[in-house]
Amino acid sequence: MLSLLSLQTKNMKEKLDMLAFGAHPDDVELGCGGTILKHIYLGKKVGIVDLTRGELGTRGSADIRDEEAANASEILEVEVRVNLGMADGFFQNDKAHQLEVIKTIRQYQPEIVLTNAPYDRHPDHGRGSQLVSEACFLAGLAKIETDFNGQKQDKWRPKSVYHYIQYRQMKPDIIVDISPFMEKKLETIKAFASQFYDPNSKEPKTVISSPDFLDFVIARARSYGGMIGVKYAEAYTVERPVGTNNLFDLI
Repeated sequence: MLSLLSLQTKNMKEKLDMLAFGAHPDDVELGCGGTILKHIYLGKKVGIVDLTRGELGTRGSADIRDEEAANASEILEVEVRVNLGMADGFFQNDKAHQLEVIKTIRQYQPEIVLTNAPYDRHPDHGRGSQLVSEACFLAGLAKIETDFNGQKQDKWRPKSVYHYIQYRQMKPDIIVDISPFMEKKLETIKAFASQFYDPNSKEPKTVISSPDFLDFVIARARSYGGMIGVKYAEAYTVERPVGTNNLFDLI
């Protein structure tokens, strides 16, 4: 049974400007934490949706990751963080799961959705990416009827869906300068203490728990930053061309 579990909420019914989805708690912090911080600084309302609780993760537990996600949310200062309670490793891009994502999109009515990479080392990332992408389109179809807390929801389709680049390298379509926010991004990542390097931990080692992993995160941000002449950046792929009214907006 899928469920809508709120980990942190300021206003469950408030319209958001941006909604960031991640297959697991910490996906968003790693992939687009700097972008979230930047847009909140610019006055935008941003929320996070975790599809699963990360219960199959080698280190920690679902309960621990719930607490860590709440701590990271406080650092980010997002308006809301919701966990859809899907099965880690086994959720599918099917009607039942699409409807849960559709309800969430209609609930918060974001203009922009950020979501997982189209393909990556962890199969949940690509599957979550496709699930969210398709649900964003379907959420705009009036004949798909959904309700939340007993109230019929209006249709809503985000204007843009951007996929943050994760472990595997991809050619970016959009690069966002996050230089002033890199230090705080790393703070949000470290909020997931069970998952990353801890010299005192006796838990099994993983790719992301190695002492070099955060160096990789920093190096990746430097690499993308170098492409646009700034210190640190995050990169995205897009599903369709990005339009602009003025070429100078792209400088």
